[in-house]
Amino acid sequence: MAWSVYLVKCADNTFYTGVTTDVERRVNEHNVDDKKGAKYTRARRPVELIWSETHPNRSKACQREYEIKRWSRDKKSELTG
Repeated sequence: MAWSVYLVKCADNTFYTGVTTDVERRVNEHNVDDKKGAKYTRARRPVELIWSETHPNRSKACQREYEIKRWSRDKKSELTG
């Protein structure tokens, strides 16, 4: 099963990075579902998917997520193109 790392931009212009097996479902959960969406994004809706990449397993995806979470805001902004 492939895992994805994704970056969403919140309504307050902050970024949230996460991992999932289904990016579309997960972004929808961030925007709609109070029980499944991350606590961080609940108060910052709506969120918009700005970037994602696929990895062969959860371990690799989590390693990449950790790397991206340590980046500066400016570096994360570069992913948007």
